[in-house]
Amino acid sequence: MTKNDRLAEYRRRRDAGRTPEPVPDEAPLPHGDDDTFVIQEHHARSLHWDLRLERGGVLVSWAVPKGVPSDPGENRLAVHTEDHPLEYAAFEGEIPAGEYGAGKSLLWDRGTYETEKWTDREVKVVFHGTRVQGRYVLFRTRGDNWMIHRMDPPADPDAVPPPEGLRPMLAQERKRLPKDEDAWAYEFAWGGRRLLARISGGRTRCTDAAGRPAEAPPGVGSALGGTLGVRTALLDGEVARVAGTEVYLIFDLLHLDGRPLLDVPYRERRERLDALGLDGARHRTAPWFPGGDDPGAAVLDAARREGLAAIVAKRLDSPYRPGKASADWRLLPAGQ
Repeated sequence: MTKNDRLAEYRRRRDAGRTPEPVPDEAPLPHGDDDTFVIQEHHARSLHWDLRLERGGVLVSWAVPKGVPSDPGENRLAVHTEDHPLEYAAFEGEIPAGEYGAGKSLLWDRGTYETEKWTDREVKVVFHGTRVQGRYVLFRTRGDNWMIHRMDPPADPDAVPPPEGLRPMLAQERKRLPKDEDAWAYEFAWGGRRLLARISGGRTRCTDAAGRPAEAPPGVGSALGGTLGVRTALLDGEVARVAGTEVYLIFDLLHLDGRPLLDVPYRERRERLDALGLDGARHRTAPWFPGGDDPGAAVLDAARREGLAAIVAKRLDSPYRPGKASADWRLLPAGQ
């Protein structure tokens, strides 16, 4: 090992015979233009994003647990890590279990950047990426802990965060199916506990029917965060036992990517929810059955066969009314 080998720590942590990551032999560092950056989405023990800036023949690297901020009102933690080889700018793959950083690494963004300032305590740059663009500063706080701050106006000035402490919409009890069946959709009533899930920066926080903090089934929060990544969302669903396993069944989408959806018709909210592909071992998107060809009676029959107590009819054009029992949602007994 030569003196001042900038990749010595990188090599020490990796076994070139086991990991697909590039592990170059000790040699003079390549020369670049110090203008390449890459952000990798790293599904390791904890989901995070790795920001890497080409500098002096290596990729100077920070792990950003919640991703690069898009709004100047939110500074985010960035943990300085070991320098990586320039070849890492093209790396995607699965780091094997037992190896340092085990998990899947995906290229999330890449492009060029301009340096406005670079010291041991402060780095100011301008990103020109596909997803990340604009002026940012990284500043050291203590040890390897830095913060990253967007210096430009918000990337999306109309974006708003998901609301806090929202109480779920409720259904009114009815005895019979609606007469205008084509105007409704039908879902199973699973008989579980209500849970709203707020996902932001790859992290999930849940609240119960009263808007109080609540726990999701094991693994659900990390799975939702891993699927949605840096996207923001507010989900409505319930925790119920399905085939003997506690599962979070998701049946509504109240906020997505900085846009409130409370006033969007139920049909469109459900279509957007389906498009997210939220289906895992302990969470899944609950089925829904739009009107036509007598679906209400068919869903009632299916609920009886499965031993469920009720179904829910929801108007296709209905908004979401937080904390209210609305006639736009109707709880119908399945009977026996």
